[in-house]
Amino acid sequence: MSTFESSAAEPRCTGVDASMEPSVAWAQEWIARRQTVLPKRLAAPGPDEDQRLALLRAAAAAPDHGQLVPWRFIDIPLTAREALGDVFAQALRERDANATQEQLQQAHEKARRAPLLWLLVVNGDPQLGAEPVPWRERLLSAGCAVQNVLLLATAMGYGSALTSGKALDATCLRRAFALHANEVPVCFVNIGSVVQARPVRARPEPERIFSVWTPPAVS
Repeated sequence: MSTFESSAAEPRCTGVDASMEPSVAWAQEWIARRQTVLPKRLAAPGPDEDQRLALLRAAAAAPDHGQLVPWRFIDIPLTAREALGDVFAQALRERDANATQEQLQQAHEKARRAPLLWLLVVNGDPQLGAEPVPWRERLLSAGCAVQNVLLLATAMGYGSALTSGKALDATCLRRAFALHANEVPVCFVNIGSVVQARPVRARPEPERIFSVWTPPAVS
């Protein structure tokens, strides 16, 4: 029997007050419920202003070595979706001069889906902060921030998805969002009400994602 199998039935709280156990179970439930819901299955209503602020506060709780705040979100309101669609279409033209009108329209439509759409940008500027923080730590911090957002959105009753694609590498997108030279657009965060739910996918078993290091033999 593996270490994990012996404790798989219920989460056990050790080192915390017993009154916290319901909170632990609640957190575990919502973590397990999070799943990707494609933007085409997300519709209005999306988070209101108070909920959006709560999502940002959840993001701000992410680990952040040196307190650099090396990432930020850019909101694309519904009134700006037409312009974003134009950027997506232009990005497609940049990488494929032979793209058909239908393909350009499909690229354009991707901007119109989820009611909440944020662009996640990570700052790789080596001069940021009083001490050097590697890129991997900045990216990890951004990932934790996004996960906090997705988990809280799930607890609020919304569906969510992360989307990326080749458009993020396009010059026209960087120009449209006025990104600095060291800023990297990582993904879009999509949140909205679920139109069509699907079963939560099977999760990998702990044994698949965990191992114990054995030091190499000393010769």
